[in-house]
Amino acid sequence: MEARSCCKYAAELIGTFVLVFIGCGSAVIAGGHIGFLGIAFAFGLSVLVMVYAIGNISGCHINPAITIAMLGAGKIKGKDALGYIIAQCIGAILGAAVLYLIASGLPGYSLANVGLGQNGYGIHSPMGYSLLSCFIAEVVLTTIFLVVIFGSTSKNAPSGFAGIPIGLSLVLIHLVGIPITGTSVNPARSLGPAVFAGTEALSQLWLFWVAPILGSLISVLIWKYLLKEREENIS
Repeated sequence: MEARSCCKYAAELIGTFVLVFIGCGSAVIAGGHIGFLGIAFAFGLSVLVMVYAIGNISGCHINPAITIAMLGAGKIKGKDALGYIIAQCIGAILGAAVLYLIASGLPGYSLANVGLGQNGYGIHSPMGYSLLSCFIAEVVLTTIFLVVIFGSTSKNAPSGFAGIPIGLSLVLIHLVGIPITGTSVNPARSLGPAVFAGTEALSQLWLFWVAPILGSLISVLIWKYLLKEREENIS
């Protein structure tokens, strides 16, 4: 494996670790103090800072849905896409593992009662939203997120500022999505906590892979056939 590829995969692993550890950690450890707004900012700011930390190395996908969208848009090769997704999943699991080790050190902490920031639908939705509502929400929210990413990283966007709209858009997405599913829009982010949360979380994990990937593919079509051509005409 080329050294350059190893660096990119390592960057994706580290970035996804940070996203899961800080984002889910804000919910598990500090959620009672900072509320939904604080959790939303924890996820969004995690992405924002990692864009500037590792964006020049790997592009800072730290999300299989983003990687698949970039593959569909021809911005990444299939071999790298597979490596990215594997690294992202490993990083997410490691992030959740470290979070669990820390959280379990608090007397009275219960994985069954407090959880690990896992996503869910139906009785496992934070506000009890149905499977259909959760599926639609994850598709739409992921589509919005990817459209922001495509637009903020396009050739006519101000150079060097992509991390700001990307991070802030994730804050907004979490403000809407947390009561519905806990907000995934990222299959790896959902995988990490589910591995430790147990059978029920794992049984619902399919939605948090299928819906974000579907949303990412829709975003490719929107960008390619509706927005990119207009951008090129304007330029």
